[in-house]
Amino acid sequence: MPKPPLLMLVEQPDLFGLHHIGEHYDLRSQPAPGIVAAVSSGNGVDAAMMEAAPDLKMIALSVVGYDKVDVETARARGIAITNTPDVLTDDVADLAIGLMISVARRLPQQDLFVREGRWPLEGPPALARRASGRRIGILGLGRIGQAIARRAQPFATEIGYYSRQPRAEGKEYIYRDSPLALAEWADVLIVAVSGGPGTAGLVSHAVIEALGPDGTLINIARGSVVDEPAMIAALTDGRLGAAGLDVFAHEPNVPEALLRLENVALVPHQGSATRETRAAMGKLVLDNLAAFFAGKPLLTPI
Repeated sequence: MPKPPLLMLVEQPDLFGLHHIGEHYDLRSQPAPGIVAAVSSGNGVDAAMMEAAPDLKMIALSVVGYDKVDVETARARGIAITNTPDVLTDDVADLAIGLMISVARRLPQQDLFVREGRWPLEGPPALARRASGRRIGILGLGRIGQAIARRAQPFATEIGYYSRQPRAEGKEYIYRDSPLALAEWADVLIVAVSGGPGTAGLVSHAVIEALGPDGTLINIARGSVVDEPAMIAALTDGRLGAAGLDVFAHEPNVPEALLRLENVALVPHQGSATRETRAAMGKLVLDNLAAFFAGKPLLTPI
């Protein structure tokens, strides 16, 4: 039997230019003794997969979020974890603002209106909303939240934010001490917190109701952060004005009800999906792997 490689790719290596660095394993059905490092681009590595790779000592994520990795089990087994922060911040922040403008000006619907030949038959479409001159609330003022805030300044009358405590980086913004208080204040709520159990359902039914029929919800974080059924019901009934969504609760499956709504803009989790950023993410993965195999400090450990 041939000796197994030291490195495995968990899934989707082609998205990050990493297909050449190892072999692809499905650890849910295939044991992999001898593997010491794993690369994952989003599906993560759970406890069962770690059990299938008893020699695993490193998980290199080509994403920022690590909510799909069983961090507690990894630490108990002495497995290091790295991710790719910073290099995707600008692209994700750009998309958040792009979704805000798209929703306000109804760009997906206007595009479809032209493509379907309805303009000459029906005349001009219904009026959209102004994208500027609104209160913009940012849920989470980490790296991405700060980048969104900087981009939002030319559009906003005021910028507010929520985090678990006031941040020095937010001194020029308005702090609200709960997601509910931020939603009550904001016209546009942009979700930029990390995923995981600690933020699951943070944008609750009450938060969505507080945002209201003239409010807009933008989510470029994780689908788990938003109570998706409550959001869909509010969008359908007009209790929430509009939404721009890059992420969903059960990707890649998007609820049929969302597909039928005209007050939403839907994107298939494309926050970091530019050639430049994916190349930078892949390079950071490789640099972390090189440091690991050389016995040097990891560049971006979790």
